[in-house]
Amino acid sequence: MSFESIEKVNLLGLSLPQLEDFFVSIGEKKFRGAQIVKWIHQQGVTNFEEMNNLSKSLRERLNQIAEVRPPKITFRGDSIDGTKKWLMEVDGGSSIETVYIPDGDRGTLCVSSQVGCSLDCSFCATGKQGFNKNLTSAEIIGQVFLAAKYFGLPIKDTQRRAITNVVMMGMGEPLLNFDPVVSSMALMMEDQAYGLSKRRVTLSTSGVVPALDRLGDVTDVALAVSLHAPNDLLRNQLVPINRKYPLLVLFNSIRNYLDGLSDGRSVTFEYTMLKGINDSDDQARELSKLISSIRCKLNLIPFNPFPGTQYEVSSRNRIYAFQRILLNDGHIVTVRKTRGDDIDAACGQLAGQVADKTKRAGRYIALRDVSQSVDGVVHR
Repeated sequence: MSFESIEKVNLLGLSLPQLEDFFVSIGEKKFRGAQIVKWIHQQGVTNFEEMNNLSKSLRERLNQIAEVRPPKITFRGDSIDGTKKWLMEVDGGSSIETVYIPDGDRGTLCVSSQVGCSLDCSFCATGKQGFNKNLTSAEIIGQVFLAAKYFGLPIKDTQRRAITNVVMMGMGEPLLNFDPVVSSMALMMEDQAYGLSKRRVTLSTSGVVPALDRLGDVTDVALAVSLHAPNDLLRNQLVPINRKYPLLVLFNSIRNYLDGLSDGRSVTFEYTMLKGINDSDDQARELSKLISSIRCKLNLIPFNPFPGTQYEVSSRNRIYAFQRILLNDGHIVTVRKTRGDDIDAACGQLAGQVADKTKRAGRYIALRDVSQSVDGVVHR
């Protein structure tokens, strides 16, 4: 890669090997890459003039050809349960959402990979916003950078850090933005940067099988899969990508990924509980049979409503009855706590501000308004 021809390359999104290549390309020693990684991701420094182990001439050169530019924070919401949500503006003017969820000694940061989402899962607010663009690696890792700076501690400080886990589970489908996502996760796990273990960085996907088949060749992060249905017929409705990559194909791909891991980790299946849709005893038994052939944990997620949705959350009694059937069959099953719903930061609620290129958002709003109108009056 040639960096001499690139004006103001954003160093924030470059992995350590890419930074080493950058410095070699401008006639510097490759060890400068490690220095810059530490300044940016461990010290939170964006001004080259503050990087005092660089020569004055190199700092002047960097000011001419490079920058360290994260997204711009335009809003922060604070939930009564400690959850935090940031709205961040990215290139092009659209905004993404990033969420921090504290839970005891664990602090999870949910990071977006796209502006909106190119998929259209029927129960997800993000999908109804349509799609604008893939995020760059700088815009993805920039979310971690800004959240870590907010808490005022290096994320690598394992004794004191607020962010212990990062999940690619914000806006977007990570596997449809493959290279920037992989590069960003590499920085999250880089010892010279954030130093998170491979068990504490999770990629969540709806099941883009060709990209999942590639994933094991370049990383060994934890894997979560949005399942939400026990059979193809229902999953085709809830998660439309299932029509292209049905459960048999998806499960084979998951097994291949797990087989490539050296430590026997499991996949986590995410299952949103929708009243009267996917929460019956028979569906629990069908799900139990489906997942019995794969190393997995199951996470039951109470549905988080958003304006205009036709779905309702399953009752707590129904969720726990569903869980008991699976537990009795020997599966590991948890029920996720609903966090941050008072600031629309709960799972499935992230929407951001998307300059939709798909026109999906307009169609959804039109259908919602028709469904909410009575005698010509629209009720909001």
